[in-house]
Amino acid sequence: MTDTIQPLDVSGVTGAGGRGDVPPAVRMYEMLYSSLVSQLLIAVAELGVADAVGEAPTHVDDLAKATDSDPHALYRALRALASVGVFTEVVPRHFALTPLARTLRSDVPGSMRSLARYVGLPERQRSFGALAHSLRTGKPSFDHVHGQDWWSYFAAHPELASMFNSAMSSMARMVNGATLESYDLSDVRTLVDVGGGKGTLVATLLERYQEMHAVVFDLPRVVPEAAAHLDAAGVSGRVRCVGGNFLESVPAGGDTYVLSWTIHDWDDEDSVTILRNIRDVLPPDGRLIIIDEVLPEGDVPHFGKFEDIVMLTLLTGQVRTEAEFITLFERAGLRHVETRPTSSPTSVIVAVRD
Repeated sequence: MTDTIQPLDVSGVTGAGGRGDVPPAVRMYEMLYSSLVSQLLIAVAELGVADAVGEAPTHVDDLAKATDSDPHALYRALRALASVGVFTEVVPRHFALTPLARTLRSDVPGSMRSLARYVGLPERQRSFGALAHSLRTGKPSFDHVHGQDWWSYFAAHPELASMFNSAMSSMARMVNGATLESYDLSDVRTLVDVGGGKGTLVATLLERYQEMHAVVFDLPRVVPEAAAHLDAAGVSGRVRCVGGNFLESVPAGGDTYVLSWTIHDWDDEDSVTILRNIRDVLPPDGRLIIIDEVLPEGDVPHFGKFEDIVMLTLLTGQVRTEAEFITLFERAGLRHVETRPTSSPTSVIVAVRD
C-alpha cells in the first residue's frame, strides 16, 4: 500500500453553488488555501510539537525552546491550527492538546506523526506540484519529476522506504482495528498477508486469534524489518516472513489470503496478475480478503476519491468501485462474495475461486 492524503472538508458545500451562506468565490478562496492546513500539520509533526506539549497547557515559549523554533512564528502556526481543532489556546499563548493534536504525538496508539512526516517528504510535494502533468498524460507526475518510478526510487533510497513503511504501519493500525470489528477470522488456520510490509496486520491478528498461524510475504528487503517487528510483538513463533515478488508468485499453504491497502497501487493488468497468482495457490475452500477503499458512484463524498488522486500522481494504480473489483476478479478466475463496509474509509471485499 502507498500513502494517503487528507481530503478537503467539503461538508458545507451544497451543490454546484457551494456553501449556502458563503458566495462561491469566497468558498473557492478558502478551498485554494486549505492546503496550508496540511503544510502546518507536516511542519509541527516534523518539529515534534505535540510531543512537547504536556498534560497541562504549555506556554509557546517553552514549546519553542523544546523544538528549537522561533516563539512568535510557532505561536502563529499553533493559533492557525487551533482554529481548526488541532491544539487549543486555553489562555493567551498557552496551548493544550486536542484529540486531533494528540494523534501527532509519537507515543500514542494510532499515532499519525510518521504519516504526517512522510506526507511532507519533498519528493512527494514536488510530485503534487506537477499534478497537471498527470492530468494531461494520465501518467504519474512522480516519474516525470524524478526520472524514475516510485518503487525504483524507494529501492535506491532506503531511508525514505523506511519512513514509508512506518507511515503505512500507522495507517494499517487504524484500518486493522476497523477490519477486526467488522469481520470475524476465528476460523482461519493459516493466513498469508500478501504485500504485508512490516507485519502490522499479522501481529494484530495473531494477538487476537491465538490458534492462527500466518505468513508475511513482501519484497526481500522488507523481510528483516518485518521479522524484527513480529518478534517484538511476541508472535514470531506462529509466523514466517517470506521474501519474493507477488507479480511472479505468492507462497502456497494458506487457507486465507489478504491484500491490505495494496491492490490500489497497481494498474488493472498488474492487479489481475497478482490476483491470478493468489488464485493459483488458493485451495478450493479458501478465500481472498481485500482490505481497501471502495468508491461510491456519483457525487457521494468519500476519502478514497482523494486517495485515488495520490495513485494518479505517484503510481499507476487507482482506487476502484465495487463493479471494477468484480471485473478484476472475473479476469483472475475469482468470484466476488461480499463487500462489507467498516468504520474506517476501507471495506472488506471477499472473493473465492470461481
